[in-house]
Amino acid sequence: MGDAKRHDDAVTAELRLPITGDCQLDEAVLRWLSWDKNVHTRAELLALLAWPHVDELRSRLSSRLTFGTAGLRAPMGAGFNRINDLTIIQATQGLCAYLLRCVPDTAHRGVVVGFDARGRRESGCSSERLAALTAAVMLSRDVRVHLFSSYIPTPYVPFGVLELGAAAGVMITASHNPKEDNGYKVYWCNGAQIASPHDKGILKSMEEHLEPWSASCWDVQLVHTSPLRTDPLSHVDRRYLDQLASLCFHRQINSSCPLKFVHSSFHGVGHVFVRQAFQAFGFPPPIPVPEQKDPDPDFPSVRCPNPEEGESVLELALLLAEKEKARVVLATDPDADRLAVAETCDRCRWKVFSGNELAALLGWWMLFSWKETHDDPADLQHVYMLATTVSSKILQALARVEGFHFEETLPGFKWIGNRIHELTGSGKTVLFAFEESIGFLCGALLPDKDGVSAAAVVAEMAAYLHHRKLSLQQQLHNIYLTYGHHVSTSSYVICNDAATVHKIFARIRDFDGRGSYPDTCGGVRIVHVRDVTTGYDSSQPDCRSVLPVSRSGHMITFTLHNGVVATLRTSGTEPKIKYYSELCATPGISDVCCLEAELKQVWRCLHERNISKNKINRAEFNSFVCEQVQTPFPYELGNCIKYKQNTMICKSFSTHIQLNMLQRQHT
Repeated sequence: MGDAKRHDDAVTAELRLPITGDCQLDEAVLRWLSWDKNVHTRAELLALLAWPHVDELRSRLSSRLTFGTAGLRAPMGAGFNRINDLTIIQATQGLCAYLLRCVPDTAHRGVVVGFDARGRRESGCSSERLAALTAAVMLSRDVRVHLFSSYIPTPYVPFGVLELGAAAGVMITASHNPKEDNGYKVYWCNGAQIASPHDKGILKSMEEHLEPWSASCWDVQLVHTSPLRTDPLSHVDRRYLDQLASLCFHRQINSSCPLKFVHSSFHGVGHVFVRQAFQAFGFPPPIPVPEQKDPDPDFPSVRCPNPEEGESVLELALLLAEKEKARVVLATDPDADRLAVAETCDRCRWKVFSGNELAALLGWWMLFSWKETHDDPADLQHVYMLATTVSSKILQALARVEGFHFEETLPGFKWIGNRIHELTGSGKTVLFAFEESIGFLCGALLPDKDGVSAAAVVAEMAAYLHHRKLSLQQQLHNIYLTYGHHVSTSSYVICNDAATVHKIFARIRDFDGRGSYPDTCGGVRIVHVRDVTTGYDSSQPDCRSVLPVSRSGHMITFTLHNGVVATLRTSGTEPKIKYYSELCATPGISDVCCLEAELKQVWRCLHERNISKNKINRAEFNSFVCEQVQTPFPYELGNCIKYKQNTMICKSFSTHIQLNMLQRQHT
């Protein structure tokens, strides 16, 4: 502590306090400069001080990272709420101390650490370096570390935790986020992402261990010299592929299938691993998109490294598929835990499946394949499928007809993963689980979404259907005819101001000024309201939500009399408000256009009615970012989305305003 105090005094003298005129901010600046040893991030902060950019300094130093639905995630750069060397050391110190208190034999069991290919040269920050620092902190406390020697897909970490019997796992990745971001995803000893109470316990432990313990925490060379470090890559790779083979049911059809598959890894880590998975299923290798095959942290060929964005980001893959006469395109996101799929239509058009549509196909396929090897219908009593509550209810429809169990969880695969652990621990079989944002888990190889195994399973399903002279689209139509059409749409808004987000949800909860929610929408009665932020659920006798209360964000769901379910929630990883709506029809109703029109009317009314109650002022309006939303209803017009009657939506459920008002605010 004496050395740190002398260093603080030296920094203070050098900067000649006061620095910014804000005492608390000045203290945060000094603390940062006294702890941070990365020359790049120190230089970045000193450059901000030189002006000084007080607002930017306050933004970076006045708050700390918190666990969202996918761990810690933020832009790379200097600051206590950015991803950088210091914050990764702080997070790992908190995790290490917590594990040593809570998990028996942590030091011997060790921690699995993996990384993707992200990096930011300006901050001297890469996933590989951050993984080495994570390992160094653990090694400084004599905790064994199973550090992968090369980049891996995220699913290898939870799989490795289970395979090696580790106390926990850490994956350095920001998945499909913009290139400026990185993240720190933590897995518990059960292989699932951490949830309450562990997330809160680790955060509290982080607060108790903010100052780096020793110089060893900064020593990335420890991973090369410590006898406590092992490289699990070859073992995990081999065991993963061995277990993946259990999901292959038609190897002979696969090996003789004339279908061609194109694969894009979106400049991420996935191609090598998808190629291996194809080989394990008896397929020839998929055709790679050459511009996107190799890892590149700049993601140069896509405006957004997120295959969920659809056809606009799949352009290179679709063009290559047309050239190669490939029927199916598979795209994994940069850390290969999610999967997008497209299939050719007539006249050289492409059908890009939504996450809900792919789930209908994969849920049907996993059940069909399971039934081929299980003759006794009574066995279905032990079979489960899972989905997040904002995802399609199609699996629920399958469960009603087929007799297996279906359960919903809160959004985020951490909830699904922990429920899988509970179910499998009691002897149940989990055949399939998904979230609508193209996250799928076929079988129960690991308790997290897995784009690598899903890619191989989709390829086998397509090959089998082709053998039966069916396409994926035709089979999807058959599923909807049998179990009922499920028409859905999802979208999001970007809002960087937390106060504005809070006001939007507060207005919904006080819709009529008397502290109650809306009761109709477009003339359709709202029969149930569920608000998991407050724990309210009108469908329950005691009006208490069955799903766990989650005060870390907002989520409100409306169920309408006509079968529409609509949810509005905040994202746990990005400054987004997301909204989802679905119309679940009974089997036998085949007029899809009518269903889409009905859903469209409700979707539009939810916006309009909300706006009629919300007077969006200029400051609130300006906190939104106009970007294209993912929905079949609006079409793009400049930076906004235009609707009939000259009504526009500026990326917001609650900023639905008339065109002339929008023009006035811009001027």
